[in-house]
Amino acid sequence: MRKRLAVLVAAAMCLVLVAFLVPLAILLRSVTADRAVTAATAKAQSLTSLVATADAVTLRPAVDQLNTSCDNQGSAPGRGLRHPEPPKECGGPPVTVFLPDGTVLGAATPRTPGVALAAAQGSSLTVEDAGGREILVAVQGLPRGTAVVRAFVDHAELTRGLGAAWLVLAGLGVVLLGLGAFVADRLARSIVRPVHELAAVSRRLAEGDLDARARPGGPGEVRSVAAALNLLAARIRDLVRQEREAVADISHRLRTPLTVLRLDAESLRDPAEAERITAHAESLERQVTALIDQARARDSAPGSCDAVVVARARAEFWSVLAQDQDRAVTVSLDDGPLPVAVGEPELAACLDALLGNVFAHTPEGTAYAIRLTATAGGARLEVADEGPGFDFDDVSRGASGAGSTGLGLDIARQTARASGGEFSVTRGPGARIVLDLGKPLGMP
Repeated sequence: MRKRLAVLVAAAMCLVLVAFLVPLAILLRSVTADRAVTAATAKAQSLTSLVATADAVTLRPAVDQLNTSCDNQGSAPGRGLRHPEPPKECGGPPVTVFLPDGTVLGAATPRTPGVALAAAQGSSLTVEDAGGREILVAVQGLPRGTAVVRAFVDHAELTRGLGAAWLVLAGLGVVLLGLGAFVADRLARSIVRPVHELAAVSRRLAEGDLDARARPGGPGEVRSVAAALNLLAARIRDLVRQEREAVADISHRLRTPLTVLRLDAESLRDPAEAERITAHAESLERQVTALIDQARARDSAPGSCDAVVVARARAEFWSVLAQDQDRAVTVSLDDGPLPVAVGEPELAACLDALLGNVFAHTPEGTAYAIRLTATAGGARLEVADEGPGFDFDDVSRGASGAGSTGLGLDIARQTARASGGEFSVTRGPGARIVLDLGKPLGMP
């Protein structure tokens, strides 16, 4: 946006400068040419009175002196002077006098059609030539006809000093354009900086920092957006807090049936059976407690655990049920410790969800495998079975082809992504679910 604003202002300034400088450059060229023509006309007209009164012998030195002299200006030619001196100028266009008898005085040049036309009409003319301009001044009243004073201004004289003037204009245009671009960049920065701050606050909110707030600044529209973003962040924080409290309340309600289940287990006559049921009830109660703690935890940093310890514990837990259902179990775990950026309760819940799917959706006797290997990015956890696989295409949250809630795979997906890893599913034959878990922060 900043670059676009600067380019827009620069383009507008370029148009303004072109609209201003191009006519000015054309005007300068016209003024320069008019100045040269005016000087040549004055030089030619300075001889008219002398041409009208003097003879060729007297006129020749005056014309030669006018073409060659760089001295101070003399007095204007006047009547009754034996050797009148015309105004003297330093340099300037060459002057030629064409007398009616055919005598040519001054700069040697052939009689051009313009000279003949001026003599015939008896009027002064300005004729464009391939090499410049002819200034023709007709002098009437001579006994033999009309004399013509010719001053020739070449192209170099017509454009003398024009290149330097154009360079000055171009330099002025560049300076103005640079100044305008600088001012536009400052203005664009004052507009873009608050927008970048809003984007940074939005990223912090997306990363879970619900305390992030935008600082109002910049134009009124940007301040309005900042206020709306702060209001949205406050509303999101309230909704998340309400949701966490609702989850905690629902989880707390499970404590009562768990207490009843434990009391019923203790009343069993078989001590071994009572101990086993009680252990299951205590395990479920720990999961409920962990769920409450997790729901009440606010903006806490991601947890970490040793994936080998958690995977071994959950494999042993489910192995009892696997023996009852005659399932062959393959457990392949790399040597620990193998830290991952997932809390122990979250990783245990993920494994329980995946293994629970195996037991719920495959026939008894179906083998399954748990594999945990170290990777460069952390660890790879794989749960595979030899069952029929998935008979549906959608494995998104809440979608299930087996009549369940459809949350098991989503729990695994969220666990992998929360650690900075990936989640993938392979369908049939059998099912193979792979979680790439990331390393905890600060680890090489």
